[in-house]
Amino acid sequence: MAEGPDESQKTEEPTQKRLDDARKKGDVAKSQEIPGWFVLAGGLALMSFLLPPMVRQMATNLSVFLAQPQEFSLEPSAMTQMAQDLFWQTALAVSLPISTLAVAGFAGHYVQTGFIFSADKIQPKISKLNPISGFKRIFGPEGIVNFFKGLGKMALISLAAFVVLFPKRDQLAILPATDISTALALVRQAGVELLVAALVVYAVIAALDYAFQRQTFMKRNRMSRQEIKDEVKQSDGDPLIKAKLRQVRHERAQRRMMAKVPEATVIVTNPTHYAVALYYVQGETPAPICVAKGMNETALRIRELGKEHSVPIVEDPPLARALHASAELDEEIPLDHFQAVAKLIGYVLSLSRGSARYQPTGTS
Repeated sequence: MAEGPDESQKTEEPTQKRLDDARKKGDVAKSQEIPGWFVLAGGLALMSFLLPPMVRQMATNLSVFLAQPQEFSLEPSAMTQMAQDLFWQTALAVSLPISTLAVAGFAGHYVQTGFIFSADKIQPKISKLNPISGFKRIFGPEGIVNFFKGLGKMALISLAAFVVLFPKRDQLAILPATDISTALALVRQAGVELLVAALVVYAVIAALDYAFQRQTFMKRNRMSRQEIKDEVKQSDGDPLIKAKLRQVRHERAQRRMMAKVPEATVIVTNPTHYAVALYYVQGETPAPICVAKGMNETALRIRELGKEHSVPIVEDPPLARALHASAELDEEIPLDHFQAVAKLIGYVLSLSRGSARYQPTGTS
């Protein structure tokens, strides 16, 4: 069995097809730190804008238990109804924060890869149960990189927390002796500042990690020169086969063109380098039609076929070159050449009526 190319041979950047194939398998450049940053941003938005009204609403719902405890009925049905009401009020209050954080996490994945679904990622693989493979993943190069990356992330976030909270150490120390509203306001302010600092630090971490993951992804999908050549053959077809197909198509077109030469009204020649066969029947075709044209060997074959089938052959080098350059096969000749060709057709038609002399184009 032939082995794949050695890693040292994979020196070329991956082609777009290789990247597309990797995406279909769920292999994309993606950093897990970017969704984490989005979740932090969602938490900051919640704490800044949604947390105060949510806390007030929950306090209002729960204050009735302290303000009017004597009005609660201890009947089982009443207690059940009260528990149900409290459950739905709490669920409604916490559903918005949970939804916000879930959407933020999804957005963090979507901005990197867009929508992607791959069955390969959810298929069970026996190799994942191999303890040796698991040991290599944990203690291999990737595991070591992830370990030190985690340590660096914790150190930077801890430093950011220290920078934010250290100046507030005196205020935080007297929180137990502060009234509840002041304490909550102070805690909320400190939490917002802490999240802002964490976001700044996490943005740097996420950017660096994405660059690392992108580089790893591109390196993982590098190709050898032979792989690129094989891909080109698979995508565009073997160049030898394509050349053969072009040759076959050309030969078929030549045969179709040559089959119309015997029907031509006249053949205009260079006399040796160019030949153009024209078809014209008065009352049938509004203008002469180019049915065949060619140079050198093709021109020779057109002249030979014309002689075999008694097609008039007229030498007019300027007109032959002009028609070869501008006339399209199976189409009427260009309007610029109508006058010269009309003169030529008139000469051919006069041959059947008696002697005639043709004066080539451009001669006096």
